[in-house]
Amino acid sequence: MASAQKPVAAVLVVEDEPLIRMSAVDLVEEAGFKAVEADNADEALAILQSGEPIHGVFTDIDMPGSIDGVGLANVVRKQWPGIVILVASGKRRVSEVQLPDGAHYFPKPYDAKSIIRTLEDRLPD
Repeated sequence: MASAQKPVAAVLVVEDEPLIRMSAVDLVEEAGFKAVEADNADEALAILQSGEPIHGVFTDIDMPGSIDGVGLANVVRKQWPGIVILVASGKRRVSEVQLPDGAHYFPKPYDAKSIIRTLEDRLPD
């Protein structure tokens, strides 16, 4: 009797630089999670509002659009409180008071092992 396969946790990767986004998507997928891509916060919010099951958001801070990654993190925490939030930036450092409770900040270039460990620790199996 075959057991039903559990759905894989999905991570929404939000990054405006295509090469960095591709690298982040590869990182998420190599960790065993499903990656969903958005190139700015507006597109990310549209994906979240569509009802597609998203378990984590891995976002850059500096992006074009109506809000940046910090704004996105705060909207996600308010509207989808169960989603794991990872925020990265190579240009700006942010303090814990700027990020919502439970969000994780990673300076770029980030350590891939730290990202994977955080995803594995925080996302459902």
